[in-house]
Amino acid sequence: MLTDIQVTGQKDTRSGFGDGILELGRTNPNVVALTADLAASLKLHPFIKEFPERYFQCGIAEANMIGIAAGMTVGGKIPFTTTFANFSTGRVYDQIRQSVAYSGKNVKICASHAGLTLGEDGATHQILEDIGLMKMLPGMTVIVPCDYSQTKAATKAVAELIGPVYLRFGRPVWPIFTEGMDFTIGKAQVFSEGTDVSIFACGHMVWKAIEAGKILQGKGISVDVINIHTIKPIDADAVLKSISKTKCAVTAEEHNVIGGLGDSIAQVAAKHLPIPIEYVGTNDTFGESGTPAQLLEKYGLTASHIVEAAERAIARKNKK
Repeated sequence: MLTDIQVTGQKDTRSGFGDGILELGRTNPNVVALTADLAASLKLHPFIKEFPERYFQCGIAEANMIGIAAGMTVGGKIPFTTTFANFSTGRVYDQIRQSVAYSGKNVKICASHAGLTLGEDGATHQILEDIGLMKMLPGMTVIVPCDYSQTKAATKAVAELIGPVYLRFGRPVWPIFTEGMDFTIGKAQVFSEGTDVSIFACGHMVWKAIEAGKILQGKGISVDVINIHTIKPIDADAVLKSISKTKCAVTAEEHNVIGGLGDSIAQVAAKHLPIPIEYVGTNDTFGESGTPAQLLEKYGLTASHIVEAAERAIARKNKK
């Protein structure tokens, strides 16, 4: 039951990355960290203090950082590149495509400050299309964890996965609700099981989906709430198991509805079990400056928006 989910604290997901890579450094001597002048923002200082010889400051030269990381893999290193999501993807897409994805290099592209919740830095920094960019690259694994604990677990898990990875996380302090839970790359996480509607979410929107699920349950609506933390490869079995019961779905993501989680869910459904799907995300737009809460409200990424989308999906299903 969603009411059984315990919030054990609040912390930003980028701190989960910082703590995760520090623990990795202690157990895996091949793990190295690179940054493009954003060590503090990516919470790298504890790693730098403990492993100064395994830290590489590349300056504001993101394309060069990706090239260096690709080269490091040839010598057996496991490089974790770090900067804001906008600079991790849009600014260096050619280098990622040519030097990392094309040759299957074992580079972990770790991207903070993703989505609208970057907040006051505004549209030029709030990339909302990065999931789409990364998931279209052949061989690229794309992971969007939902809280501090899951980001820490994902950071540690990707070091064991051979091949390129895009790990997306954020800036704001957020509820911690997965502490002690298992994390497996490519395996969806089910928070509640129901029969009326499926809600699939990733990143910060998982907590909003849980809040929405509680509201829906209070209205007598039986709901599946599922965390699709791995966008690629997507857990198609979990998606199909859910929608085969509910026959309708909502997707929720801090990303453009074009090219993100919603498109991935729709592709699975279209191939196997077409159903009504409602999308909660940004709609073909850039963001703007504001607090995270203000922006989530303005762009329709709140629990109430998920509830409304669920009710629309159910209504569409019932018209058939």
